[in-house]
Amino acid sequence: MSILSRMQDFDYEQVVFCQDASSGLKAIIAIHDTTLGPALGGARMWPYASEEEALTDVLRLARGMTLKSAAAGLDLGGGKAVIIGDPRKDKSEALFRAFGRCVASLGGRYITAEDVGTTVQDMEMIYQETDFVTGVSPAFGSSGNPAPVTAFGVYQGMRAAAEKAFGTPELRGRAIAVQGCGNVAYHLARHLHEEGARLIVTDLYEDNVRRFVQEFEAEAVAPEAIYDVQADIFSPNALGGILNDETVPRLRARVVAGAANNQLADARHAAALVERGIVYAPDFVINAGGVINVADELYGYNRERVMKKVETLYDKVKHIFAVADREGITPHDAAERLALERIEAVRRVRKRFLADPKHALRGLSARRT
Repeated sequence: MSILSRMQDFDYEQVVFCQDASSGLKAIIAIHDTTLGPALGGARMWPYASEEEALTDVLRLARGMTLKSAAAGLDLGGGKAVIIGDPRKDKSEALFRAFGRCVASLGGRYITAEDVGTTVQDMEMIYQETDFVTGVSPAFGSSGNPAPVTAFGVYQGMRAAAEKAFGTPELRGRAIAVQGCGNVAYHLARHLHEEGARLIVTDLYEDNVRRFVQEFEAEAVAPEAIYDVQADIFSPNALGGILNDETVPRLRARVVAGAANNQLADARHAAALVERGIVYAPDFVINAGGVINVADELYGYNRERVMKKVETLYDKVKHIFAVADREGITPHDAAERLALERIEAVRRVRKRFLADPKHALRGLSARRT
């Protein structure tokens, strides 16, 4: 299937391929929909096995950001970037500055941020080339690492899902299987450990696992074994597509709630979870804390305002469960419907966001003064 045919499937607006031979940059930026505003989404760095794999990931992630921002009530569209490379070996100032120039060339239609494999320090190198980046150091008037805020939102969504499954949002004594021990998962695990939950964890990197074992008294299992763990809650916090034909039948948890994007390999797996009596908190709703956090930079960052918004994800997830029950649909379908209805309502008066730096920057431009 051609790239344009794949774009037509979910009506993507733009896909940009970026390369810089001197720095080794190979990246793809996907802009899905800018009806609500400029596309905001993180830049992921990952050692993809092929360009096809990278393209598939960035397309799925960009559409997920459209749904996430719409569901969160933000005036933002959906976009994403992937940088092909090993984040533990291939980073350099030259590479990120070259990527920053690619972002700058889009004139504000895409605003980048942190994601899997990238950090605040990486964003600061991108910031040397463009204002269209969020999540840089507070020293520049930005919000810094969004992971703690993302984790807080996931924690709120997990509590709402627990209430749906168990009749109470309390997580004390619950066994929670955490897949992925990265930045967001670390802050999520801290909330869970402080509440008294029991953690079973796994990650591709042993040093990440050791940190969780030491700090949170977690039990470690092999990556493939995490699906078979007897737990109350399964929390995916790594890459997408992990809820599929092979893994869903293996789950031994009553709830799925985590920070990973695009957890469902296909929308039909949402129904497969319902059939097994598993409560699924839609990923693009409960992991919206990060985008709520960095989006606030567009207006002049206010941490208290952000945390109040993120705390409402608890009620938002409960509302989605109520809609799903009333309509006889899955929580995933209920969340997607609510997001798309908002986009379609705005589309009647505005088609898409065009490059307009003065509008796109707002609070971002104030960082330079």
